Amino acid sequence: MKSLLGKLGGLLAQEYTLIRGVRGDIQYITDELSSMQAFLRDLSTAPDGQDNRMKDWMKQIRDIAYDCEDCIDDFAHHLPDDSITDVRCSFIARRISELWTWWPRREIASNIANLKVRAQQIAERRSRYGVNNPSNGNSGTSGARAATYDIAEHQLASRQLIGMKEPVGMMTDMENLEKWVNKLDGERAVLSIVGFGGVGKTTIATALYRKVSNIFDCRASVTVSQNYDQDAVLRSILNQVMPQDRGHEQHCSGTESLEEKKLAAQIRSTLKRAVSLTKVNSQRINDRSFDTKQIKPETMDHDQLVEELKRRLAEKRYLLLIDDIWSAKTWESIRICLADNNKCSRIIVTTRFQAVGATCSQRDRIDHLHTVNFLNGNDSKRLFDQSVSESQSSRHGEKVQDQVPAEIWKICGGLPLAIVTIAGLIACNPSKGEVCKSQFPTVDRLTLDGVTRILDCCYNDLPGDLKTCSLYLSIFPKGLTEEEVAETYFNQLMRRKIIRPVEHCSNGKVKTFQVHDMVLEYIVSKSSEENFITVVGGHWMMPAPSNKVRRLSMQSNGSKHGNSTKGVNLSQVRSLTVFGSLNQLPFHSFNNGIIQVLDLEGWKGLKEKHLKDICKMLVLKYLSLRQTEIAKIPSDIEKLEYLETLDIRETNVGELPRSVVQLKRISSILGGNKNPRKGLGLPQEKGKDPRKSMLPQEKSKDGMKALRILSGIEIVGESTAVAGLHQLTGLRKLSIYKLSIQKDGDTFKELRSSIEYLCSCGLQTLAINDENSDFINSLDSMSAPPIYLIALELSGKFERPPPWITKLHTLNKLTLSVTVLRTDSLELLCTLSSLFSLTISLSAARQDKDIEDILEKNKSQSDGEIFVPFGFRSLKLLRFFAPLVPKLGFSNNAMPELEIIEMRFEAFEGLLGIDTLEKLQEVHLRVNDQTDEITKLLVDDLKNNTNGLKVIVDHIVTA
Repeated sequence: MKSLLGKLGGLLAQEYTLIRGVRGDIQYITDELSSMQAFLRDLSTAPDGQDNRMKDWMKQIRDIAYDCEDCIDDFAHHLPDDSITDVRCSFIARRISELWTWWPRREIASNIANLKVRAQQIAERRSRYGVNNPSNGNSGTSGARAATYDIAEHQLASRQLIGMKEPVGMMTDMENLEKWVNKLDGERAVLSIVGFGGVGKTTIATALYRKVSNIFDCRASVTVSQNYDQDAVLRSILNQVMPQDRGHEQHCSGTESLEEKKLAAQIRSTLKRAVSLTKVNSQRINDRSFDTKQIKPETMDHDQLVEELKRRLAEKRYLLLIDDIWSAKTWESIRICLADNNKCSRIIVTTRFQAVGATCSQRDRIDHLHTVNFLNGNDSKRLFDQSVSESQSSRHGEKVQDQVPAEIWKICGGLPLAIVTIAGLIACNPSKGEVCKSQFPTVDRLTLDGVTRILDCCYNDLPGDLKTCSLYLSIFPKGLTEEEVAETYFNQLMRRKIIRPVEHCSNGKVKTFQVHDMVLEYIVSKSSEENFITVVGGHWMMPAPSNKVRRLSMQSNGSKHGNSTKGVNLSQVRSLTVFGSLNQLPFHSFNNGIIQVLDLEGWKGLKEKHLKDICKMLVLKYLSLRQTEIAKIPSDIEKLEYLETLDIRETNVGELPRSVVQLKRISSILGGNKNPRKGLGLPQEKGKDPRKSMLPQEKSKDGMKALRILSGIEIVGESTAVAGLHQLTGLRKLSIYKLSIQKDGDTFKELRSSIEYLCSCGLQTLAINDENSDFINSLDSMSAPPIYLIALELSGKFERPPPWITKLHTLNKLTLSVTVLRTDSLELLCTLSSLFSLTISLSAARQDKDIEDILEKNKSQSDGEIFVPFGFRSLKLLRFFAPLVPKLGFSNNAMPELEIIEMRFEAFEGLLGIDTLEKLQEVHLRVNDQTDEITKLLVDDLKNNTNGLKVIVDHIVTA
């Protein structure tokens, strides 16, 4: 409604674009919808629910609002530009423009007249059928206002690291299950975890999977659900168990191994052995016998998938987690595709149904069936208190627990999903506690209907904007996660326990979220009820919509007809999101004049002819072609004048067309492939002097002024585009995946000048991967430090961080080449007061002789051990990604807030003093499978002698 009222106001402002008489109709519609919006706001804060008549009337309002917006969008590109109809233009020019656009203006006049009649009828229908005004109670209104105010108070999501959590009340069960998994019986065995929806099956299975995964040769985790795609499941398993391409594991193996590595290994005092230095001959990985056959599971048919999967698993001890199986038939179809190799392999399955669990684990002496029960009173209270504590607001420094009604957790009947959901509601709106307690009786066991009623209570408490945000979750298939969409709203949904964080970025922001299947099922149902999003295919067996489809999510489910849109009215689709291996999309059924969002990520059926259709979608705002097989963007993309985001990451597109500079509203261009480092070329001015930029041009003086993110580009040789970077003064993120230029060339000078200028204009994120240009060393002498940076990544052959780095008081994420890893560099960095994460990595395509020489020089200057000084007062995440991680020694509580250490390596020389890091919770080690024996010994020592510290070891199999 908000966006529509804005568009109606904009249309009224265009004096000469409307036919006489239409202005009054538009004004009437604007006033009527504005009143309806106020009515709906009051309705959303009413303490009582809506009856069926009210829900139907609300649906009619939504439909006319959609149709009004579609009408305006459909004709927007046919109406004259403001400049043509400006009052300063000549009388003749105005008249010519009016004649030229007479037909679209007449058609929009006719449609608006019809919409006015519909608006009148809707208003009359309300009184005719007795749809009453809402009776607002004080509690409902104040609760909504408090929630809205709370959102405004928390504009930025808190930074956090997502660690492993033990399921509450399951300690004994977890210990028993872990012992069962670790048994060395030869046959493959199946563990079935059975329980009511929301009781914690997936939580237990996932925690167990992560805890024991390091003892297996390979592992995979997949979600199945009620309506599943068998080939997609097999393809996912195969992708996870296949050896990883070395190009995609640069941070951990990076390059070829060093010959005759010198490993300094200190055996810890707990081993009671002397310190010694040992030379270890390490054979090159490329000389070993590996299966280097390049296989793409995406292109395999069913028989090929089964054959390849069995071959990959035949000689390995594997661990599989197969979540949410609904039938014995589904289990059997997956089981026969897996190798039974007598290697002590384990399969963990979860299911809601006892009979299915018994079928999966039918061999009494080998398999195991575990039933998950509801929590008892003490564990329920502990989970509730823990969840409230995680979600509670510290805005006023108050303790939410002090306002919680006694024993409110008892209304949840021991069901973990209900407990954490109610806890999230109470933490965000404490006044709801007494209301919930009066609405729900205390029960020993919660029924499915009870879960739905609790979800209803939590959903109805959401402010209007948060309801809309939560309904958007129904676009995404079950089991998949979504990147940060709206940071403020997602933070609120996370605090309310509607979504849960799964993975964090290195800067501490939550990167991916997940929704419990029962919550997602509720959201999908609610979206269908309100005609908000239509899901075709996928896990949900939804009936075909009878209304016009507005937002369409097409999901593959393996059925030939399960993702069909036959008989569905697609003429009003404004948002299309695609998941899975769909054969075709109904492009011919769409109205190109109103589509605003097109997310085709991963769709392998995208062809050049489809790009021609896409370039006709004139009001398109968001276009994602990520992970498709396109190789070229057509020059007609300049027609998409409303385009704001263009995502072509992990495609074959090597260069942008020159016409892209005509996109005045473009704010994000995302390209290239970070691993391996493959960049997107900027459009070149062919045949021109390299010193002359593609920007500015006479036709596009305002071109790309709105650009905020330019990520994944490459600059190689002399470039005509580099000088144009000066013009992008609004840029906030610049990421160069590949830089290879001559030090004495014009491009080198222009790029240096551009970066210095952009940093002075407010650039916040800068990433440069300098392969051999010595460019990053030239940044030492910048005339002024880039004080606005909050994230900095510098990769290349340099030995020390730039001296101005100590003046970056807002820097919270820093990534530097492993070549700077020395004691004096850490002494320079330890004063950065806002630094949240520090990554030392090697991202070069090959570890050449120059890098080896720098590493050896650093080791010799530091006597073989890098000393970490006291400081780093805000650092919570420390990461080392390199073939060889030298010995690191920590001074007493050197990093007082450090929570997680992550390391990926082929060789490792030891961590000393980590027992002094008081807040350290986890150490993640990803070890290359070709590592030497001394490294393995040090890793085992670290794992077994850490006094309760979680040490997670993951062995990487490389091709």
